[in-house]
Amino acid sequence: MTPDQCRMARAGLSLGARELAEAARVSVNTITRFEAGQGVQAMTLGLIQKALEMKGVEFTSDSSGVGAWLRKQPAATTTPLAAASASLDVPA
Repeated sequence: MTPDQCRMARAGLSLGARELAEAARVSVNTITRFEAGQGVQAMTLGLIQKALEMKGVEFTSDSSGVGAWLRKQPAATTTPLAAASASLDVPA
């Protein structure tokens, strides 16, 4: 993941640096330094990338450049049991 991809991912998620830092369990300064192009340790970079991936981001890289996009989240298909029973007119 590049600094540009990190910024793109945060923008797509409307995620602040503080929120990403909390999700990745790193400091806000670490996020700021990384996005400014300053080096971070490989393990730290992995934590940041994993936090974004857990929020639905996928990173791409090919000969035309790098990018980040959001996976479409599946619609919720589960219904609470009480609501499901009520909709079936099943006596309690």
